[in-house]
Amino acid sequence: MLMPRQPVPALRVPTLAHGAFSLAEDAAPNFTLVVFYRGLHCPICLKYLLELGRLQPEFDKRGVKVIAVSGDGRERAQALAEKLKAPDLRMGYDLALASARQWGLYVSTSRGVTSIGVEEPALFSEPGVFMVRPDGTLYYGAVQTMPFARPHFDELLAAIDFALAKNYPARGEYAGAV
Repeated sequence: MLMPRQPVPALRVPTLAHGAFSLAEDAAPNFTLVVFYRGLHCPICLKYLLELGRLQPEFDKRGVKVIAVSGDGRERAQALAEKLKAPDLRMGYDLALASARQWGLYVSTSRGVTSIGVEEPALFSEPGVFMVRPDGTLYYGAVQTMPFARPHFDELLAAIDFALAKNYPARGEYAGAV
């Protein structure tokens, strides 16, 4: 399990239009928002990423860099990006399942063709949203076992405003005996 105020695992993926991404080498002024999504086969991911693309300028204003990442290969990631029409949204692809597991993401097996007619990969990671401090430590994390009930980006923006204004620390850091 990832722990707040502790270093997150390495994250290095190619992106469609923004070169190679390395979390360690591309720190944001305040946070990096890492949004792991299921892939092209997921209609909920498309809707979720449409909202992220729409709100990206708001994250930019707050000194938050954004990347959306999946285990899809380049072709499938490109197909989703074409549906999104959000050229400024960094779209990472080829996330290794071992890396997904390091981040605490759940892994699912294929159930065949989805409701939108796209075949699921044999194995793929479920969603997760993380905010990482410039020093590479976890500030916020949420993982899902299902494609639905994800954090709302407008609520994350409000939380970022509060955290920055109040210098609010990451919470959930206690790892001692209970």
